[in-house]
Amino acid sequence: MCVTRSPMDVRPLLACRKSLWRDFLSSNLSILQERYWPTPWCFESRCQTILASVLRSRLPDITYRRELLQLKDGGQVCLDWLDNAADDAKKPLIIILPGLTGSSQSEYVKSFVLMVQKAGARCVVFNNRGRGGVELKTARTYCAANSDDLEEAILHIRSKYSEAPLMATGISLGGMILGNYLATRGEKAAEHLVAAMVLSIPWNVFVGTESLEKPLWNLLLNRHLAHCLVDSIRSMRKQLEGNYNWDLDHVLQSKTIREFDSRFTAVQFGFRDVEEYYRTACLHDKLDNIKVPLLCLSAADDPFQPMEGIPVEAANKSSHVAIVVTARGGHIGFMEGMFPTNTYYSDRLYGQLVKGIFSNLEAMKKLKKEADDYARSCNSEAIGSES
Repeated sequence: MCVTRSPMDVRPLLACRKSLWRDFLSSNLSILQERYWPTPWCFESRCQTILASVLRSRLPDITYRRELLQLKDGGQVCLDWLDNAADDAKKPLIIILPGLTGSSQSEYVKSFVLMVQKAGARCVVFNNRGRGGVELKTARTYCAANSDDLEEAILHIRSKYSEAPLMATGISLGGMILGNYLATRGEKAAEHLVAAMVLSIPWNVFVGTESLEKPLWNLLLNRHLAHCLVDSIRSMRKQLEGNYNWDLDHVLQSKTIREFDSRFTAVQFGFRDVEEYYRTACLHDKLDNIKVPLLCLSAADDPFQPMEGIPVEAANKSSHVAIVVTARGGHIGFMEGMFPTNTYYSDRLYGQLVKGIFSNLEAMKKLKKEADDYARSCNSEAIGSES
């Protein structure tokens, strides 16, 4: 069944089965009972997307404590910490994953980091290979369908803070990496994380890509991002030259994200073609594999993922996943009020979620057990129907 959202439908939709997880969200996120009023003079999706980024850029840079993490294959990522190193080892901890070309100083990341700080938790931002001003040491970068680097980072963090409750947050592409980590690791991920949240993710990459290739404004946004990707590869060319079966000159001529993924990403990560890469990266059909309580925030008018790509019906049957959908908000926009400040709808929701989770860890254990039991019963019924 296709679910649509009217532009005037200002109360957020919560897609989640009747469960302890839904009860928890309803009790701890008062924002879900409010109406979301997008900034009236800037409610169009592309305007929300672009202007929110501009306004958030007013946030000053954050002074992090940087840690370089050496990976098994010789590569490296950097972990940027916002904490006091002498803090209690049991202090709640959140790892945040930036978007496609983002880092710990990206405006939308800083916005979430400040909400974590306000909630009294320790925060660490996971910067992908070659991001955050750190040199690329091997010929490998990153992609939405591979979460090996994230897994290494989480294991490293758990080794340092084994007694601290850990939550993960991913934004846009970072949310896809996190989502695929949750879906592919299943119960192993649940051993490390008490909960997770993703923001503005392209659930169905095919639907999102088709949307971004529509002229005029979506295509211009697409071309801008492709240009950013090409620039980043140009700066890494020395490390990438002579590796894999690619033509870097051809890669640098990419005009759209699909062209870039076809010529570079799919080749680098061993996919047959860009379609196989996109199928593997999709999350809309993997909700049943997720075993960590997960909240997702999407806007129905997100140019990266229109409403038809958001798996609302699947979330209504999912054991562990809940999706909040606003009628407006664009991509990582969510500006509200006549005069937007540095706090947005997504920030307020995130702040309430973080506070609710870390203030109710026993309740999180109970709702996790209920979700696990529900998932097992669904699996048993599925096996029984096949026999």
